[in-house]
Amino acid sequence: MATLPSPVPRYLRLSVTSRCNLRCVYCRPASGAEGADVLSREEIAHFVRLAVACGIEKVRVTGGEPLVRHDIVPIVRDLAAVPGLQDLGLTTNATLLAPLARPLREAGLRRVNIGLSALTPAVYRQVTRGGEVRDALAGLRAALDAGFAPVKVNVVLMRGVNDGEIPAIAGLTREDPVEVRFVEYMPFGAGADAGRHYVVPAAEVLSRLRELGELTPLPGTRGPAAARGLRIAGHRGSVGVIAPHSEPFCHACNRLRLTADGRLRACLIEGGERDLLPLIRQGLDRPTLERLLAEAAAAKPAAHKGSFRGEMHRIGG
Repeated sequence: MATLPSPVPRYLRLSVTSRCNLRCVYCRPASGAEGADVLSREEIAHFVRLAVACGIEKVRVTGGEPLVRHDIVPIVRDLAAVPGLQDLGLTTNATLLAPLARPLREAGLRRVNIGLSALTPAVYRQVTRGGEVRDALAGLRAALDAGFAPVKVNVVLMRGVNDGEIPAIAGLTREDPVEVRFVEYMPFGAGADAGRHYVVPAAEVLSRLRELGELTPLPGTRGPAAARGLRIAGHRGSVGVIAPHSEPFCHACNRLRLTADGRLRACLIEGGERDLLPLIRQGLDRPTLERLLAEAAAAKPAAHKGSFRGEMHRIGG
């Protein structure tokens, strides 16, 4: 696969577990083993210390659902204490967040991304295979009350499933300073052709958002046009679209991922993995990790081909 010179890797998505308390249809199979928390708290902290020494500036803790780990608050505290780390965030479905929001904030977490598939209880249960939206909304409110900034809400859209939720979820930005991002469906485990009928393109999403009011670009926002922050007239928060199909941003991607089982992944969609677990267990050092990070950055494709290799709940998003 052709590659272009990639930005120096500055951003690490760190999956601390493949377990989750939900089984969202776009993320994991309906049944099967949950898996184990492969990396220990100490191994996670050691890896991040080395990664930051190698130039990583931003870390996002992901899962599965990271809040199912009993030691998630100590993990966050360890990472927040890493010298040189400039930004620490966490992605969650928020159903377990209400009692943990303030302890996580006090431990050093600064931002949260909340996956929210619907506001209609029946649709939420359908997409999550049994979850309760009231729990997610309690987590969202707790995040705002705890002072996280920004609080982002990510909505994976599936045509005919939850695309009717666009107006209601965009309405969350009316009173609260949340950043809602609608995400084009990515068919991991099935291939692009198998899931193409579910994709709601960015242009269509933006058209539906314009029906709610005039959209004004926020000053200073960057990235692909659809993903840039837009404010609906009269709203406090912002909306946008993450469009891996219709507006891919591979050329500007400086993200690498460490999966829940210790694999360094170059590209979310195309894969390119190196098993680091043995090295982590044997005593990974800085020169070795510097080389591995550089190799992973060089392996990032100039443009993804829509292969969607792997399972989302093991990759970490």
